[in-house]
Amino acid sequence: MADPQLILVVDDEPSYRDALSVALQREGFAVDTAADGVEALERFAASRPALILLDVMLPRISGVDVCREIRKTSRVPIIMVTARNAEIDAVVGLEVGADDYVTKPFRLRELIARVRAALRRLPGDLEEQGERADQIEVGEVRLDAARHEVSVHGEQVQLPLKEFDLLELLLINAGRVLTRDVLIDRIWGPNYYGDTKTLDVHIKRLRSKIEDDPAAPERILTVRGVGYRYERAHAPLI
Repeated sequence: MADPQLILVVDDEPSYRDALSVALQREGFAVDTAADGVEALERFAASRPALILLDVMLPRISGVDVCREIRKTSRVPIIMVTARNAEIDAVVGLEVGADDYVTKPFRLRELIARVRAALRRLPGDLEEQGERADQIEVGEVRLDAARHEVSVHGEQVQLPLKEFDLLELLLINAGRVLTRDVLIDRIWGPNYYGDTKTLDVHIKRLRSKIEDDPAAPERILTVRGVGYRYERAHAPLI
């Protein structure tokens, strides 16, 4: 029988830490905990969890900075947890590489469902990824899937995992409209429980990095009421 997957719960509030630990253990997960950002990084390095539930507001090092640091070496799924009903917390978390977010107070059953959905698409650490030979080039944008590299006008652009995967999907389907549901299903999985703001944030961030003028995008176009299309007419077909 396989060992239970380990979830790292990072929260400075003992009541939330304890409640989440009990709920996750009842669902068959192993649980490790941390009460601040420094301890979170230490526990991550020591235990290599399958998923991290990471509070935004933490002592010593913020949850956003913890997420940013982990993303330098790992693609482990990270679900950000914020006590404030403020979109900015979620947006910042997604910008630095979080996969999803929830706002306190939350329903435990919904959180468990999000955890299971994230684990089903578990990507693993960077150094463990298999080589892919795919190279896609549309106009001035070139994507090398094997090296996880993107360049625009010959200049390399750094993209977090979800932005990279989103760009790859758009490039592969350049010229075709991809609905919001299709994009969410392919990038976040069919059991994603978040709202579509997550997709919008990633599109906005992606445009800021690959568009010549993000305020007037010519590559990633919005098809109002439907979804998005990568414009092939911007460059010769490949």
